[in-house]
Amino acid sequence: MAKADGMFLFIGTYADEAAARDDYAIVKDLHAEDVVGTYDAAVITKDASGKVHVNKDEMATRHGGWGGAAAGAVIGILFPPAIIGSAVVGGAIGGIGGHLWRGLSRSDVKELGELIDSGEAALMVIGASTLEAALDKAKLKAEKHVAKQPGVSTHDVDAAVQEETSEIS
Repeated sequence: MAKADGMFLFIGTYADEAAARDDYAIVKDLHAEDVVGTYDAAVITKDASGKVHVNKDEMATRHGGWGGAAAGAVIGILFPPAIIGSAVVGGAIGGIGGHLWRGLSRSDVKELGELIDSGEAALMVIGASTLEAALDKAKLKAEKHVAKQPGVSTHDVDAAVQEETSEIS
C-alpha cells in the first residue's frame, strides 16, 4: 500500500499520440471530478530518429504549485538532453529531480526510459499516491505500462518547488 503522502508515477505506451492524448483527457476528467489531487502529466513521442518530443499542457492552477516541474524532472532523469527534441519545461526541475532520482533505482530509470520505442507515444502522469487507485479504476488503454512509487513525499516535492520559486523571485 502506498504512503498517504507518497508519489506515484505512471508511464503508459500507445501506438500513436492521439491514443495517448485520449487517456490524458481521462486523467484531466478525473481531476475535474476531484478523484485525483495534485498531478502533472505529459504526452511524450519518440520519432523515427529516436528524438524525444514532450507535449505539455501546463496549467499551474490545476497542478497547484508544481507548474509542470514534476513531469519535467522525471523526463530529465529518463531521457538524456541529447535525445530530447524540444525544450522540456522550466520550473523547479533541479530540486524535484534530486528527490525523484534518490527515489528511483537505476533499474527503474532504465526500465522507464526504455519503455517507449521509436514511432510510439507515451503518457506520463506523476502525482500523489491517490492517482494509483484512480488510474486503475479508469482502465486507461495503454498497450503496456509501468507504475512506480518513487519513495518520495509530496511534501518534499512541494518544498522543492517553493525553494526554487523563491530563488527565482
